[in-house]
Amino acid sequence: MEISPAVADVRPTPWTGRFDGDGDEHRRWWQAVAPHSPEVAAPGGTEAGSRPAVVVGFRSDEGVRRNKGRIGAAASPEAIRKALGPMAFHLDRDVFDAGDVVVEDGSLEAGQDRAGRVISDLLDAGKLTVLLGGGHETAFASYLGVAGSEAVASGKRLGVLNLDAHFDLRDEPVPSSGTPFLQMARAEAAEGRELNYAVVGISEPNNTRTLFDTADRLGVKYLLDEDCSPEAVQEFVARFLDTVDVLYLTIDLDVLPASVAPGVSAPAAYGVPMPVISAVCKQLAASGKLLHLDVAELNPEFDIDSRTAKVAARLVNTLLG
Repeated sequence: MEISPAVADVRPTPWTGRFDGDGDEHRRWWQAVAPHSPEVAAPGGTEAGSRPAVVVGFRSDEGVRRNKGRIGAAASPEAIRKALGPMAFHLDRDVFDAGDVVVEDGSLEAGQDRAGRVISDLLDAGKLTVLLGGGHETAFASYLGVAGSEAVASGKRLGVLNLDAHFDLRDEPVPSSGTPFLQMARAEAAEGRELNYAVVGISEPNNTRTLFDTADRLGVKYLLDEDCSPEAVQEFVARFLDTVDVLYLTIDLDVLPASVAPGVSAPAAYGVPMPVISAVCKQLAASGKLLHLDVAELNPEFDIDSRTAKVAARLVNTLLG
């Protein structure tokens, strides 16, 4: 019996933006993005540069609520799409929108499972997937999708790169935005694998000794925010890429300084400069190893002039370029 593809809870709505004309020379994201359907075929190539990209929203702030953060991240997929819409479209790939998975009534785990199935189906259909969170509980939804894909099932070495001020390795009785990477480590161990996890931008004052000890026990590779010079980050990421066949990238926007990304659940007092984060994104896009990416922790309620949403949009645009 043929299994129907997983679909998001809410179908995509039309994108909007400035109109300068219908020709390619005037094209903007809102004119380029089309609704996704299972009939959308992938090209023959499998490398990241030739695959259509599919955007999926994950409307959740339940993980942030459980982690005692300031809620509002559930509104971020709409805010990021709104920021992407008017941007000039220079990409050499098709982009589709598959709609949103919605977490309601505290049912985080069920929402993560649904999002994971959507991501797995899209990856197996040859797409490059982009999950717009949501709090950083988005990361475990992404992991379920990536781990459930044929690429990982076939034995390709998976790497998880997190641009973040926090390890998110909390050991809590209930999953939250602070637990996804410990959840991943345990899930990988259950499959007889070891989580290959690296973090750029760790804030030492915002991670307890227990979290550093957990990171060391799990073999997590990390760079402190104060050590994130362009050269150090480029070398760190290059070494990590050498250990993987396929990459899952997750960006917690609180890796950036609060002046650049004020609209997040936990604004950073220090942060990693935007040019360094942008350079990482270019490096990853050029590697050909990018399988899936997500952006998390945008909180539009606290954003100033849509500053953080525009940063998220710019990074997504860079990663798909």
